[in-house]
Amino acid sequence: MKTLEKVNYKRFIIPLLVGLIFWFTTPIRPAGLSATAWQMLAIFLATIIGCITKPLPIAGVALIGFSLTALLRVVPMKNALLAFSSDAVWLIAMAFFLSRGFIKTGLGRRIALFFVKTFGKSTLGLAYSLIGVDLILSPAMPSNTARTGGVMYPIIKSISEILGSTPEKHSEKKLGSFLVFAAFHGDVIISALFATAMAPNLIVMEMAQHQHIHITWLSWFLASCVPSILALIVIPLILYKIYPPEIKKIPNAKTWADGELKKLGKWTLPEKVMLTVFICALILWMLSSIIQIDAALVAFLAVSVMLITGVLTTKDMLQESGAWNTLLWFSILIFMANSLNTLGFIPWFSKKVSSSLKGISWVVVLIAIMVIYFYSHYLFASGTAHVSAMYGALLAVAISSGVPSMLAAMQLAFIGSLFSSTTHYTSGSASVMFESGYVTQKEWWQYNFIIGIIDLLIYGIVGSLWMKVIGMW
Repeated sequence: MKTLEKVNYKRFIIPLLVGLIFWFTTPIRPAGLSATAWQMLAIFLATIIGCITKPLPIAGVALIGFSLTALLRVVPMKNALLAFSSDAVWLIAMAFFLSRGFIKTGLGRRIALFFVKTFGKSTLGLAYSLIGVDLILSPAMPSNTARTGGVMYPIIKSISEILGSTPEKHSEKKLGSFLVFAAFHGDVIISALFATAMAPNLIVMEMAQHQHIHITWLSWFLASCVPSILALIVIPLILYKIYPPEIKKIPNAKTWADGELKKLGKWTLPEKVMLTVFICALILWMLSSIIQIDAALVAFLAVSVMLITGVLTTKDMLQESGAWNTLLWFSILIFMANSLNTLGFIPWFSKKVSSSLKGISWVVVLIAIMVIYFYSHYLFASGTAHVSAMYGALLAVAISSGVPSMLAAMQLAFIGSLFSSTTHYTSGSASVMFESGYVTQKEWWQYNFIIGIIDLLIYGIVGSLWMKVIGMW
């Protein structure tokens, strides 16, 4: 006899209560805010809290929030459906298909064995080597989603599976969970190291120019190099202590990996095709800003070639549930967060912050602005949207309060990458790594919160002192 699927209705209570409270306080909303902006906030908060309490999987909660947004006419359905046109989200989906190609052809296993052979004496060594790959690619690859989803994740997944660490077998804590977290935070730091490491950094440089602050690629690197290198050394070590892998040493790693590589034998045709597609995609990603080609389009082209050559089948794509799951929930959360901006909530919030900080010591203002900018990312599902909405306004407040202009510009620039260390929907790279299943939502929020504080301290204190030493303020 068929039965209904189980739904934990009790977990709907808190998000529903919060949503209703905000919705029915619309008549007494703060001055300067439209009714639709306040109602959008009510639905967004209810959805986010629902993603935390999880009465349904995150995609189900997001879909309910999306439906209510259109049903209650906060956003017309025609406009709401544009949520699924985000190139960043489609890039993530294509990254999952690339990963499937790595696994299906065996190329991922071969590369993973090479990493184990070369760096596999310890799990920590593996983590640093993966971060090193990201570091090498980042100056010329301005999409951190492409780096994490198209390059890092397939390697991490392959290494983890080789060593028997998979979510399906409930053995993710053996190795995969730590590698996912370490690689993600390595990418967050690396994105703050180079001006060309992610797209929002280029927006920062343009907005700073409006305040007559000229940030070059070199000046960005000089300002960020010391705190970033320190963070790249320290953060994996801290994660190793607070979120340790069960496998810490890999006995006879080189001998074992050599043996496994011999079992694989010569390179197969599918591996060669997959490697060629991968290298071409890397080259196009690196040249994307020069030849004016979108990173998402590169990923689409790569997957198309994989289909044409028979590396993947359409059935393989349809069975890649992680891609479609992410496409659904992440598109919706980006849409909701962007709606908060277009309907006026985020601009109103920025102005309130600006007016409340006038007449205070510039040191206190800088600290307050950094903290507000960082933690307001809980309201965003896109670094680009957050930077576009708040960077310019907060920079103007900082300068008018007496904060040295270059110090303010660079500290807020760093935050534009570091605030990814908050939730699982903060960026494309976060959603790719979270959707892997190696880290639970509770762990993602909990440990990101800890690492986020450490990042703020390193960049805020060490970064400011370093910029003083080199005469940037």
